Amino acid sequence: MMTTLLLLAQIIVAAAVFYVWIFRYDVIVKEFKQFGLSDLTRTFVGAAKISLATLLVAGIWFPSLVAIPAILMGLFMVAAQYFHFKIKNPFIKHLPSLVLLILCIFIAVVSMDII
Repeated sequence: MMTTLLLLAQIIVAAAVFYVWIFRYDVIVKEFKQFGLSDLTRTFVGAAKISLATLLVAGIWFPSLVAIPAILMGLFMVAAQYFHFKIKNPFIKHLPSLVLLILCIFIAVVSMDII
């Protein structure tokens, strides 16, 4: 059961990242401008998140790949929370990265066999 939830969480996080950074890129551009972050920062974050999402998917077949990408992705979600608070976005804008942060924590904890 826990293995199924772990795999599902990995797929959800990866799919959400791919969807936002590929199909909703216009929203990303707007948000990074609101946050006061540079195009170079946006490019770095996007490349890193897509790479980490790819590792989460690869982790379905190679479980040893999962913990570190989950932790790093979680740190990106903490940063997203910080920037949403910084510009005083409404809670609804915080929700996607908050849900992904919770999923990343779950993935990291379960993949490291802490539970």
